[in-house]
Order: sequence, then structure tokens, then C-alpha cells
Amino acid sequence: MKQLLIIRYCLGAVLALAAVACKKDEFLDVNTDPNRPLVVPPSVLLTGAEITTGFAVGNDLGRVTELLIQHTAGIANQPRSYDTYLLRGNYDNQWNLELYGGALTNSQQIIIATQEASPQYAGIAKLLKAYNFAFTTDLWGDIPYSQALQGQSGNLQPRFDKQQDIYEGNSSLGIQSLFDLVREGLADLDKASVLKPAADDVIYKGVIANWKKFGNTLLLKFANTISKKDPAFANKVIAEVLAKGATAYISSNAEDFQVAFGTTVGNQNPFYAYNYVTRPDDQMLSQRFLDSLNVNKDPRLPLFFTSTPGPVAAPTNTTATSTPFGFFTGFVNGNPAAAPIRTNRSRYAPYVVGASGEAPVRIVTNFQRAFILAEYYLSLQDNVNAQRYFQEGITASMTKAGVAAADITKYFADNPKIVTLAGSDTRKLNQIITQKWIAWVGNGYEAYNDYRRTGFPRLPLATNASSESPTEIPSRLYYPNAEIAANSQNIPTPQPLTTVPVWWATK
Repeated sequence: MKQLLIIRYCLGAVLALAAVACKKDEFLDVNTDPNRPLVVPPSVLLTGAEITTGFAVGNDLGRVTELLIQHTAGIANQPRSYDTYLLRGNYDNQWNLELYGGALTNSQQIIIATQEASPQYAGIAKLLKAYNFAFTTDLWGDIPYSQALQGQSGNLQPRFDKQQDIYEGNSSLGIQSLFDLVREGLADLDKASVLKPAADDVIYKGVIANWKKFGNTLLLKFANTISKKDPAFANKVIAEVLAKGATAYISSNAEDFQVAFGTTVGNQNPFYAYNYVTRPDDQMLSQRFLDSLNVNKDPRLPLFFTSTPGPVAAPTNTTATSTPFGFFTGFVNGNPAAAPIRTNRSRYAPYVVGASGEAPVRIVTNFQRAFILAEYYLSLQDNVNAQRYFQEGITASMTKAGVAAADITKYFADNPKIVTLAGSDTRKLNQIITQKWIAWVGNGYEAYNDYRRTGFPRLPLATNASSESPTEIPSRLYYPNAEIAANSQNIPTPQPLTTVPVWWATK
């Protein structure tokens, strides 16, 4: 699928260059190969960077984090191994092709090609670059950052920068913070440009105002990520963004940063391609997630996962759970027994995958922004605003999932203890993060960040947890074997185990 996406979004550039090569006055230019262009237009690079970003979040890294955070359970093949925390020796393609050789490289090439004459392209690329570097460091910790993406200059073995330096910068080592990279990108968006993104921008269609909102919301996301480790720094950044006014950041579902996919094979949402086309028997709904939604009759359940025919007993003695929305069958994470037959499994529903794979991968969203602000105001002891944004986050998530307004109103009326922050600050934080965890179905990465940062929601250890992490849910991924072989002198020594928290995490 990755190869098909690359072919699709590079084909336009190849055809355009081939047409030029066929002009009469260039017929004898025998040293020019139209099928191997030396320069790819920024419009093609931008489309590729955006699509690859969405693909990376929804592909193998999306699957493993959805399992670790217990939205889904693994029942066969790699997901079953991931579900018991057997993570070593994986993710070469994600590291080399989707991230460093994909979205990050495309973004860097856009910056190089457009910084002087068309800085709006460069600004967008810097925001994409910042997001993808955050995605990478959040999963692995210390990574190549300040010296990465310099292959053309001959540096094929870049230094691994410390995660704190990546987030907060280190001038003595020449490391620009992710926050400053975003600020630099935002400044570029305000500059005059010869070339301007339009249809090649598959996310915002060239609407620069929305890119600015994404950039400012990205600052909120980064600040929230490090808020437990460096609360003063984080709160300063959040206050900086809020001072710009409510129109400066994502404030409606229509402004969400998400990557749409199609219905044809090779262009489908990666969650759909895996769970409905190539590997339909590998994972299903987690029993933990099913129980969490069913206990409060959450109307998002039938929009997130499919129902099953009825109370049919499975070989594992699992039975379909009766809910107000029909029967749903989950599976206990790490359960070594056989799973129910396919028709008796609850799997991703259209909200996550679409009817035929056309659902977007949701990356930075309005509900996320609301929950971030709820947590921020809770940290300031401003319970009024914490409550306001908490309920705004729930409403935005339900609306985005397709819950009718009347049903949202009924849910709030029927569940006052769920939608009202109460008790100690720890309990209130648990309420906020639990609702955020529910909302993030289809983006396990973000829920995994929140879990490692706060310890919420409370998740049980997977049954039959492996010796690699026998007593706790893993806190990071192992470095891929290909990077270990190619850049061994810079890999942190000793290599951290999956039980070692990343810098910003408390769990």
C-alpha cells in the first residue's frame, strides 16, 4: 500500500516532466531521463508529505498503540504479539520509509526548495516536520533530529538528540526546539509567496488561515505533552497561544487536521486496508474498551465498532455483551485462547474506517484542543473553565462521531457524574483523560501519550504479558534493527528497554 501511495502522488510529476522532454527542441537531450526527475515540484512533495503523515499514524504504529492503549485487542499474527508486549525487531519500514524516508524527507525538501521565493510552502512543511518529529520522539525517546535529513550533505549517521533538547531546544548543541520550529513555520505563512498551495494540499486546500490554526494547536499539543515534566514551560506556551484569541487555533470540527483516504485499493484508510482487506482476522474490539463505553451507555459505541448478531458463545467463553445499541463482542487483551469467528467479532465501524476505506485518519482535532484546555485550567485551579472545556470536548467528540444533538443532550442528562468534574484534582484529571481516551479511537498514538503522561485511564496489564514487559504496559518502542545496524555508534547505550519511560512521561 505504501508503494501504491508513493506511485500515485509522484506520477503527476513524472508525467509533467516527461511531456517537457518530448518537445522538439529538446529531442536530442539524450542525457535527460524523464522517468528519473532530478527535481520534484513542491506541490507533489506536499501531497506526499501529507498523505504519508496520515498513513504513518494509521499504519503499523497506529495498530500497536491502539493495542497498547486497549482500544483493540490482538487475536492473530503481529497484533497478537504486540498485545502481549513483544515489540522487539519491528518498525523498520515505519522508521525508514514513512518517517525519515517519507514525510520528514519530503518536508525538508519543500523547505529547501521554497524558503526564499515561496515561504508559505516552507511554513506548511515546517509544521509537518515538527509534527512528525514529535510523533517519532514520543514513541522512541532520543532520536536523530538536529543532524537528521542531511543525507545530501553526506551525513548518513546523525547524532541522537535527547528528547528534552528536541522539545525545549539546546543552543549549545545547535538544537532548535519543536516549539520554535512551529513558530518559524507560522511566521513563514504570513510571507508573500510566488507559489501557493491549492489542490495539492489535500488537508486544507491551500487555506492558510487553517494552517495557522493547526500550527497554534500544535503548540498546545506539544505543551500538553510535556506538561507533567515541565509545567511552567508548558503553561507559558499555552498562555502564549490563548493570548492570540479563539480564532487563532482549531475551534470547530471543520478545522480538524486530518488526512482523507479513498475507496480504491491502495488508497484506502490504513486501518481499513489492514482490518478489512489484507488481515481481517488479526484484531477486534478490546473488552476493556467495550466495558468502559457500555457502563455509561455511550452513544459512540456503535459508531466506533460494529455490532454482532447476538449472544453467541465463543470458543474462549466470550459472549456478546448486550447494550442499548445491540450486541457487541470484545476480547481481553493478551488472551491466549481462540477468538470468536469473524461474524461474532466487533471491529472498527465507519467512523474509523468508512464504508469502504474512505474515512480520514484524524491527527490534531477540535476535541483534543478542548480537552487540553480543560486540563490546563484544572492545573490553574480554574474549575469553571475546566468544566466548560471538558464538556466541550465530549460534545465535539460525539458530534464528530455522528451522534445526534438530541442524543448528546440525553447522554449529558443521564450521566451527570460522568460529564461533571468532581472530587480531587486527581479524580478530575482521570475524568478528562478517560473521555479523551474514548474520543481518540483511531489514533492510539495520542491516547498512548496521555496514558504515559498521566497514568490515566487505569488500564489492566494484558493477560499473558511477555518477559519483555511482564509487569507494566510498555512505555516506548525498541529502536528498529535497521537503524541499529546503520547508525550503531550513535544509538543510546545501553539501549533503553520498553519499560523505561521517555523523558516527558510519568508512567
